[in-house]
Amino acid sequence: MTTGTVRLHRVLRAPAERIYRAFITEAAVAKWLPPNGFTCTVHHLDATVGGGFRMSFTNFGNGGSHAFGGTYLELVPGQRLRYTDTFDDPNLPGSMMTTVDLREVTGGTEITVVQEGIPEAIPVEMCYLGWQDSLCLLAQLVEAQVCG
Repeated sequence: MTTGTVRLHRVLRAPAERIYRAFITEAAVAKWLPPNGFTCTVHHLDATVGGGFRMSFTNFGNGGSHAFGGTYLELVPGQRLRYTDTFDDPNLPGSMMTTVDLREVTGGTEITVVQEGIPEAIPVEMCYLGWQDSLCLLAQLVEAQVCG
């Protein structure tokens, strides 16, 4: 079985702790993680090492959805997250590994995302485009300066 890998890099105008929190807070994940055109339901999220999550993305246009879950393998607040993702769909076998590294830099935080083990049935380019959408939405959430 062939799998794919995507690598993404951005600098966000937000502190690392805020970005980290956006990855482990149910309401935040539901707001930024689904790519454009999708909604997200977070069914469970236990952001502890060995804890897990379960969620589903729904295509707003046609109503189709896919569910997935995973386990947190490494959580270093403000620095790193590493977790697995496994789809419920038997046509998307295997387990993906996602590593998110955060590093404070001048003007914000450098974020590097590596997702490995993408099932052969998912074109790597589409996964990459989806992550680009998600990271734009993440930036809108964490870079906002809300008064009050």
